[in-house]
Amino acid sequence: MIETLKSVDQHLFLFLNGLHCPFFDVVMFYGTGTLIWLPLYLFLLYAVIRRYSWQAITVMLFAALMIMFSDQLSNVFKDWIMRPRPTHEPGLQGIHTVNGYTGGQYGFYSAHASTNLAIALFMIRILSNQYRYFTLLMLSWAFFRAYTRIYLGVHYPGDVLAGWLAGALIGWCFGMACSWFVSQKPAGRSVPGKKP
Repeated sequence: MIETLKSVDQHLFLFLNGLHCPFFDVVMFYGTGTLIWLPLYLFLLYAVIRRYSWQAITVMLFAALMIMFSDQLSNVFKDWIMRPRPTHEPGLQGIHTVNGYTGGQYGFYSAHASTNLAIALFMIRILSNQYRYFTLLMLSWAFFRAYTRIYLGVHYPGDVLAGWLAGALIGWCFGMACSWFVSQKPAGRSVPGKKP
């Protein structure tokens, strides 16, 4: 059963990875990075500050902890499962890479897929109903970033799917915890002569 799943994963990877052209080589190579998304991150920071004011510090702290947790958990799984990336798989032929980028040794599961979907669900949770099409924007961004990993040849679809499952759980949990935390108002001091 495991070998059948691996075979299906490899065949699907080779199909998706094989859908390439020079234009998308550039799009996917830079799209998988961080710097190009700086305007989006600045917008999210602005949106959080606009909605939460001084509590934005708490929200960003939760976000930072979530990103660190997602990234490190992925590394734990990589070192435990030790599944080679496609670019490091002996005997796997026909892989399309861009600019010699091959990634680290192990690929299960994708930290990109996990962390980006976690960020998307976290932001959807804490900024719900603030902007039209916000949910669609964030999910499209997370899915695009995950697909770049297959296009560039450094992750199997199974790596990405497992990353999405982990990221969905992490993003939902941190988003719920953050929403609950910022909704708690500190107890005010009682005013003499007035009932609390």
